[in-house]
Amino acid sequence: MNIPNLVSLIIAVAASLTAAPALPQNTAKDYPNRPIRLIVPNAPGSSVDTLSRIVAAKMGDVLGQQIVVDNRAGAAGIIGMEIAKAATPDGYTLISATTAASTIALLLQKKPTFDPVKDYDYVAQFAVTPNVLVVNPSLPVKSVKELIDYCKGKQGQVNMASAGAGSQSHLTGAYLLQAGNFESLHVPYKGGGASVASVIAGESHWTITPAAAVMSHVNSGRLRALGHSLPKRSPLLGNIPPIAETIPGFDYSGWQGLFVPKGTPKPIIDKLRAALVKTSNLPEVKSALAVQATEVVIGTPEEFRKVVQDSLAKNAKVVKAVGLKIE
Repeated sequence: MNIPNLVSLIIAVAASLTAAPALPQNTAKDYPNRPIRLIVPNAPGSSVDTLSRIVAAKMGDVLGQQIVVDNRAGAAGIIGMEIAKAATPDGYTLISATTAASTIALLLQKKPTFDPVKDYDYVAQFAVTPNVLVVNPSLPVKSVKELIDYCKGKQGQVNMASAGAGSQSHLTGAYLLQAGNFESLHVPYKGGGASVASVIAGESHWTITPAAAVMSHVNSGRLRALGHSLPKRSPLLGNIPPIAETIPGFDYSGWQGLFVPKGTPKPIIDKLRAALVKTSNLPEVKSALAVQATEVVIGTPEEFRKVVQDSLAKNAKVVKAVGLKIE
């Protein structure tokens, strides 16, 4: 290569490198110009799926592009988290991050395949999800104490359904068994929808699962609610008492928010967060989430990261205390 051609090549490469940092800004200006994928690491009909669809439908309207829910259930949420981690960081893949998929599943892996704190960028938290303890209405119990006494009398013959090994309902149920000093046979199902359906059908006797998965069934009489996991009574849960009134100190609820793949341009993250804030403030969204007994919580990405870090620490203690393992 002669000298003039070499100089031209160097100038061209330098120009391309100089222009590269401006790309995210240009991308953000036109973003979004096609549908966005929202990975839900849970099965259809689960509480996470329900809340994700409520938010996605209206957030898509705010952004001017459809947000398509992509259910990737399996391995307690690990599959969905791994897919999101490997996705192109261009703003066209979001993940509905939750307590179970982002922290509990991680704690149950011998060799973790993702780090919820380091492997993703944070948009914002949008919900606190209390767990509700429900039974089939035919079961002769109407309070937390009566359920505990009933299980003790049946000596392990009572079934506790969960959304699967490592799910939020699994960990919360295991925690309740330990705190209440009673036994039930754990029956894991493939997703929250299936586990709740098993209790409605009388196939299982009880479950304690995110409110969004059961409140419609409680309101219709298909399930009987005995208690919830918040530390005190909540107007969102009507007359349902906190489990803490029977088991002092019982306090275990979840959270939900949006992550994006690591490296997503900040201007795009800012645009997504602004859209999520606007969506969460819409009266119809607030109303829909309230029906699911879900509290709207919006903070900064940094505040959300702190929630995840605290959740990891708390769940590590719970997992160790109950000796929880993937079955």
